[in-house]
Amino acid sequence: MGDADSTTTTAMAAALAIAAALLVSLPVLYSLLLDKTSRKKKKAIPPGSFGLPVVGHTLTLLRALRANTAEDWLSRRAAAYGPVSRLSLFRHPTAFLVGPSANKFVFTSPALTTMNSEAFSRMVGRRTVRDVAGDEHTRVRAMMVQFLKLDAVKRHVAAMEAEVRRHLDAHWRGRAAVAVMPSMKALTFDVMSTVLFGMGRDSAVRRELSAEFQQLVQGIWAVPLDLPFTRFSRCLAASRRGRRAVAGVIGERRAKLERGESSPADDIVTHMLCKGLPDEEITDNVMFLMVAAHDTTAALITFLLRHLDANKDAYAKVLQEQQEIARSKAPGEALSWEDLCRMRYTWAAAMETLRMVPPPFSMLRRALDDVEYGGYLIPKGWQVMNATTMTHWDPAIFPDPGRFDPARFEDPSAIPPYGFVPFGGGARICPGNEFAKVETLVAVHHIVTRFRWKLAAGCDGSFSRSPMPYPSQGLLVDIEPIH
Repeated sequence: MGDADSTTTTAMAAALAIAAALLVSLPVLYSLLLDKTSRKKKKAIPPGSFGLPVVGHTLTLLRALRANTAEDWLSRRAAAYGPVSRLSLFRHPTAFLVGPSANKFVFTSPALTTMNSEAFSRMVGRRTVRDVAGDEHTRVRAMMVQFLKLDAVKRHVAAMEAEVRRHLDAHWRGRAAVAVMPSMKALTFDVMSTVLFGMGRDSAVRRELSAEFQQLVQGIWAVPLDLPFTRFSRCLAASRRGRRAVAGVIGERRAKLERGESSPADDIVTHMLCKGLPDEEITDNVMFLMVAAHDTTAALITFLLRHLDANKDAYAKVLQEQQEIARSKAPGEALSWEDLCRMRYTWAAAMETLRMVPPPFSMLRRALDDVEYGGYLIPKGWQVMNATTMTHWDPAIFPDPGRFDPARFEDPSAIPPYGFVPFGGGARICPGNEFAKVETLVAVHHIVTRFRWKLAAGCDGSFSRSPMPYPSQGLLVDIEPIH
């Protein structure tokens, strides 16, 4: 009995000690629990909804893009949920961010990496300069910059001008009307083919690639269903044909290198071969460059002409600037780099066009890890999306944003950082922005000094997106030569 009583007493003492310890530790446990709960509250996921099962908001956004109401659709979301909200796009949970600070975060945060839609990746490739990171991104970007940096672009002015003159002679001279967007797509493709890829005007591959690219770019934001008769299926077939054509170019350039008939300075494909880039990666980057250098500049030139037609004061200033340059040249004399530097108002008008109708509608990134922004947690693996027009059309940054006013860009320092981001920002800013600038200025110089234009009857100048902006009837204009 004594042993049993002793055991009972010992057990009771132990239980009392445990209870006392628990009582003493309760405030600490409560504090830790409260702190953990507080942290969770501080890091709630963004407000909003993920929409319908599976499709989320994808179809709604695509319809809004085609109807050119996507900016209104996103503005309503921002008004309802604030500058940080959630939705679901292309089967991925997505954080939608608004404002200059959001643009900076999207373009510069090391916690984010580039993310393309599934359709874009399958059309263009998964190893482009947009997709790789770290040292590999630096290496591939450096290869492209060799042909796109300012010093290189200066050497391309004459070649660009020759393509512009040839195009206008072949497709504008002697005609009463022109669909500007298809014309500018053909022009920018020709410039890119000559200057970057060294493909001559008589190249069969150049003609084949031009046809395939007109098709494949229509599927970049399509719903990725590879079923017969879908847009995605047709565009994917065009992409496969285009990739085979590019592979043929790579093989031909390799053979020329082996025979000692070329050098890395000849074209960007040969340069990449000499740097040891694998064939598939070269193909992906060629496809990406063709999309980036083709559609975006064509859209800029097209919508600049549209805005100049609707804004006679701006047109008069551009025309005066270009005519002064033309009068300073001998007949047939080529434009120089110094001439382009004098086109300040013309480039301001181009910048205002990019503000009002930015060719890339949005940027997509992917969170590499849990990351906090604006007081909310963006979980690892989520997409992060911004839309440039949300700042480009912000009246607090650009008063009366619906008015075309190139004077806004006479003093770029007046625009807040990341308030105007047509070429992106940070380490991944578009490497081809100088190339696009020169190409635009050369084309506009010859168009405004050689032709007058006005919207054709029945063409209202409206446009839709799929995903690039595309004007009604291709922006059909009546033209007449300036003698």
